[in-house]
Amino acid sequence: MFHSILLATLLATSVATVQAQVQTMDRVVAVVNRGVITEGELDSRIASVKKNLQGKDVKLPPEEILRQQVLERIVMEQIQLQYAAGVGIKVDDAQLERAITRIAEQNKMSLPQFRTKLQESGLTWRAFREDIRNEIILSRLREREVDNKVQVTDAEVDDYLKLNAGKTDQQFQISQILVGVPENASPDQIQARRARLVAARQELADGKAFASVAAQYSDGKEATAGGSLGWRSAGSLPPAFLEILQHMEVGQITDIVRSPIGFHLFRLDDSRTNDKRAVVQQTHTRHILIKTNELVSEADARQKLQQLRDRITSGAKFDEIARAFSEDTSAASGGDLGWINPGETVPEFEQATNALKPGELSPIVRSPFGVHLIQVIERRNQDVTEQRERFQARMDIKQRKSEEAYDDWLRQARDRAYVDIRLKDE
Repeated sequence: MFHSILLATLLATSVATVQAQVQTMDRVVAVVNRGVITEGELDSRIASVKKNLQGKDVKLPPEEILRQQVLERIVMEQIQLQYAAGVGIKVDDAQLERAITRIAEQNKMSLPQFRTKLQESGLTWRAFREDIRNEIILSRLREREVDNKVQVTDAEVDDYLKLNAGKTDQQFQISQILVGVPENASPDQIQARRARLVAARQELADGKAFASVAAQYSDGKEATAGGSLGWRSAGSLPPAFLEILQHMEVGQITDIVRSPIGFHLFRLDDSRTNDKRAVVQQTHTRHILIKTNELVSEADARQKLQQLRDRITSGAKFDEIARAFSEDTSAASGGDLGWINPGETVPEFEQATNALKPGELSPIVRSPFGVHLIQVIERRNQDVTEQRERFQARMDIKQRKSEEAYDDWLRQARDRAYVDIRLKDE
């Protein structure tokens, strides 16, 4: 009888505890369209942000402000992930495993070693996998909706090079505090947003660390990294921002700067120039690509490519096989990719190419695009200063235009979404 009463008491206590935990963990703190964000998700993300800021020795903002900022970031992620799902963007387990394997290799670890290291840091393998999956999805979404639609004309490149003729390549390491302004904001809303940045500017004037003020006030996605934007080339910055930075000393903070997305404070952390001529070893390369997808497995693609390789080693001409079977746009030219500079192809392709002698045929090479058969035709040392300047100018202009377009796309996506914040219910 005693044992029965004790068991019943323990079970009741256990059920009550579980119910209390479920009630706490599952309390909805925001509704995003047809999805929800729970308090458990928010608390988990806040813990991660706190750990990151403390690791950088950045003073944490007040708890209430931190919760609002982190929740808004989760809201923006959910809006994008929901949109991505709606347009069919997804990452299957095979793609995810390849991405994680590359991350482990970049950290010079085997996959088991990398997994152990993550678990020792307190991050579960399942959570890490989903974080990486979401990062890939968000990256693909940005490519689809923004980056692939941004065009840079030759005229824009010419104008940029004329404007910077005779100047060395400038790069700036900068940090920012951004207070965003909603589209179609009223004069009162604009004034309130500016006043918020004025308060941040005053805290900086009073000697508070920039990273701490950024963590408390900034709406930028880099706020939890102390506001750091890292190194930016001159061409990737809006002309108005560049004009200001060029006349600043390292450590100096700008006055309030207005842009289409809000108000900014910038700090110049460092600057550097690069005026060296570029001489690189170029490789004249051709390849045959067989793509993998839902209908063609990697094993099938490898088998097909091995058969093509056997035909070439038996005397068939590479260019004829490439024209008939390669699934790359270079097929029309017999797989010829022309002269390739270092860094212009994905790491797997470049590593395999570098291991080949002229005329040598590679083994089957796996890349994110599928499986390749590569042949090096010849190599040469080439002064590519002019080409690199044009290429860099194009990339800088595209980066600037992409960032502006992406910020605008995000703002419009946020305005279109149904978002109900319930933090005040706590």
